[in-house]
Amino acid sequence: MQASRHAAPTSLPIGSDADLAWVRQQVRQAAAELGFGLVQQTKLVTAASELARNTLVHGGGGHVDLTPLGLGSSNGLRLAFVDTGPGIRDLDQAMTDGYTSGGGLGLGMSGAKRLVHEFEVDSRLGEGTTVTVTAWATAVPPSRPGS
Repeated sequence: MQASRHAAPTSLPIGSDADLAWVRQQVRQAAAELGFGLVQQTKLVTAASELARNTLVHGGGGHVDLTPLGLGSSNGLRLAFVDTGPGIRDLDQAMTDGYTSGGGLGLGMSGAKRLVHEFEVDSRLGEGTTVTVTAWATAVPPSRPGS
């Protein structure tokens, strides 16, 4: 879905546990400024926390781009988590509830997907992974003809 209004993305580094806390704080602040309710903020921050941790632990670090979106009267936030790590060998398996390659609960990627409106993974072995999620403060805007 293309948004009609785009603000410049804000890029935040993900290279340490301290960066994970900063990412959570910045996502919550951006969501609040865009009119997300408390429950919506919590869902988005939870998804961001899981994906940022994956970027750090499995991707060796990277960054997240936060992009405020607008389509008509709807506001949203797109988050793109980018790393140049080893990539995801088996994406279907990685998206399965309970699968973990790092000793966690195995709900990171699949759980994050359930908390947002749009979820996309682009992973290439030996090149890295980009996970892009989008959440909307109000109902997901309808597609416009010709967009």
